[in-house]
Amino acid sequence: MDAITVDQKARKVNRSRCNSCLECAEVCPNGAIEVTGRYMTVPEVCSEVERDRLFYQNSGGGVTLSGGEPLSQWEFALELLRRCKRKGIHTALDTCGYAPWDILKKLLPFADLVLFDIKHMDPEQHRKGTGKSNKLILENARKTAARVPTWLRVPLIPGYNATEENLEEVARLAVDIGAEKVSLLPYHVWGQAKWARIGRRYPMKQAPLTTDEFVERCQRVVEAPGLLATVGR
Repeated sequence: MDAITVDQKARKVNRSRCNSCLECAEVCPNGAIEVTGRYMTVPEVCSEVERDRLFYQNSGGGVTLSGGEPLSQWEFALELLRRCKRKGIHTALDTCGYAPWDILKKLLPFADLVLFDIKHMDPEQHRKGTGKSNKLILENARKTAARVPTWLRVPLIPGYNATEENLEEVARLAVDIGAEKVSLLPYHVWGQAKWARIGRRYPMKQAPLTTDEFVERCQRVVEAPGLLATVGR
């Protein structure tokens, strides 16, 4: 109630009073407030997925559960993966790996591929960047790669994890656990507008962008021990 006020200058949203009822979007006369996304059931998502079955067959692709974080809704993710596998659709799970192993291991029998995010190899730097230690994540990465083909994915953030030392550690992890490849994802600012739309301050606004030359150097570091390293995929 009373979460939105309007004066002569602008509309103001008091986020602490917003209860996400979405009534504001329904009555906004000019469409300035809108709902992005919608709630769906597992059968509804499966129906959407099956529409592209011919494309999957021709391209060798399939369905990827990404996010956000699919393990935060693991029951939904489990049932969706199970149904896709039952229909013969290739499945991939894109996860940060921060979940109890008892949950993650339930999904793995229904995943053909796991895309495993590695934010930082140093525990303290990982905690500074994400608020959590990477201990559980690294343990889960090892267990996952022993069961399902796994790609490690690293968002390249200059000044944080895009250092030769950290990337060498990532490469050692990939070799050690038998990861099929390492995907390097150059940092970008495409999400800034989304943060602004929900009234939040973008925390990485001052982070420098990556250059092609910088990314190529990072790729060479990861490839040094004989690994396959790709950029952007």
